[in-house]
Amino acid sequence: MRAINFAARRKKLMQWMGANSIAILPAAEEKVRSHDVNFPFRQDNNFWYLTGFNEPDAVMVLIPGRKQAEFILFNREKDPSQERWHGKRLGQDGAIEQLGADDAFPIDDIDDILPGLMEGRERIYFALGANSEFDQKVMEWRSELMTSPRKRTDSPGELIDIGHHLHDMRLIKSTAEVQRIRHAAKISAKAHKALMKACAPGKTEREMETELHYHFAKGGCRHPAYPSIIASGDNANILHYIENSDSMKDGELLLVDAGGEYEQYASDISRTIPVNGRYSDTQAELYDVVLKAQLAAIEKVKPGNHWDHIHDEAVRVLTKGLVELGILKGQVSDLVKRGVYRQFYMHKTGHWLGLDVHDVGDYHLHGEPRVLEPGMVLTVEPAVYIPRDMTRVEGHNIAKKWRGIGIRIEDDVLVTANGYDVLSKDVPKEREAIEKIMAGA
Repeated sequence: MRAINFAARRKKLMQWMGANSIAILPAAEEKVRSHDVNFPFRQDNNFWYLTGFNEPDAVMVLIPGRKQAEFILFNREKDPSQERWHGKRLGQDGAIEQLGADDAFPIDDIDDILPGLMEGRERIYFALGANSEFDQKVMEWRSELMTSPRKRTDSPGELIDIGHHLHDMRLIKSTAEVQRIRHAAKISAKAHKALMKACAPGKTEREMETELHYHFAKGGCRHPAYPSIIASGDNANILHYIENSDSMKDGELLLVDAGGEYEQYASDISRTIPVNGRYSDTQAELYDVVLKAQLAAIEKVKPGNHWDHIHDEAVRVLTKGLVELGILKGQVSDLVKRGVYRQFYMHKTGHWLGLDVHDVGDYHLHGEPRVLEPGMVLTVEPAVYIPRDMTRVEGHNIAKKWRGIGIRIEDDVLVTANGYDVLSKDVPKEREAIEKIMAGA
C-alpha cells in the first residue's frame, strides 16, 4: 500500500483531533514463544493503519498544526551487528524517506524528547487500556511536565482514548483495503477447494490443515488470519476447535473455518463438506437449512439496513427449518421470541472484517443497531450445532440421526452502494458443486 494512503489517514485523524493536541501510539511488542524464541512479529493494527511500519520498538506521534513536524516517529537505529542477526531496520532516515515521517528519533531517546513535544498541548490522545505499561509511560511523561515548575502551566489537561474514533475510521474500508481483503479471500478460496479435492476418509484433520496453509502461503498469504478450525464429526460442535488432530471417518462431515491474511488484512471463510464426498440424506436436509438461512441473511446486506436485520433473518429461517425437520416443535415466532434456537445456534450471524479477523467498530450506536454503509466488510455465518450428547430440547427427544452434526457456512461480504458483493464467492457452497469438486471434476 502506498505511503499516501497512510498519510491521508493521519491527516483525517489530525483534523478530528484539532489544535493543541497530541496523539501517541506504540508499535506492538515482540512476544516470547519459548525461552529465547519469539513468535513471528505482527504489528499492532492501529499503528499499522496510520504508519505502514512493520517493526517493533517504535512510537508514533501526531501533533496537528506543529510547523516543525506533525508526524514524528521514534524507532530503532540502524545497527549492522543486530541487523546481521535479526534482519534489516529502517532507521531514522528510512522513516523519513519511506514512511513520510516529518522527523524521526532513536527510540532510546524518547524519554528525553517526548515530554517536550507534549508541552503546551491541551489533550493527549492514546490507546487507553491497550497496553498498561505504555499507559504508565504516558502518565510519567505527563507527570514530568506537571511537576516541573517551568512547565506546570503548559502540561496537558485531558487524557483521551483515541481508540473509539480510530476504530470508526477503520470500519469504512478504502478501495485499497477492499482489494487486499478480496485477494485474501480469493487465495483462501483456492485453498478451500484444494482441501475439498484432498479430503478422504482415513486422513487426518492435520493433513487438511497442512493442505490449506500450503495454498495460503503459495498465494501470498504467509500466515493464516487466525488458528484454522478443521473439525470432523462431533468436533464441529466445538465452535473454536483448533486441535485438528483426529482422523476423519467415512460418513462424517468436516467443518473448515479458515482464512489467509494478506498484507495485514484478513479473510474468514467456513464450509462444511462430506468427508467421503457425498452428503447423506440427513446431512443434506440440515445443510440446506443452514444454506437457506445464509442466503437470506446475505440479502439483508445493503446500505440503510442495520446489523440486526442480518441476524434476525438468519434466526427466522434457521428456526423455521428446524421446525420443519422436527428438531424443534412449536410456533416459529414464539421459538424465536423465547430464544430456543440458541441451543443450536448460540452466536451472532457475523462480525466486522478487516485488519482484525473480528475487526473493530461498534455494532450498536446509542442503543440502536448500526446502520450499514458502503465500504463496510462483514462476515455472514449462520450455523446449526447438535452435539452427540444432546438428546432432548424443550421436553422432546432429538432423533439420533441429527446428533453429532455441526454445520457452519460463512462468507466475507462487502457493503456496496447498491447492495453487497460476496468477496469469498469463489468457494462453492451448494451441495452439488462441492460434491462435484470432491469427485475430481
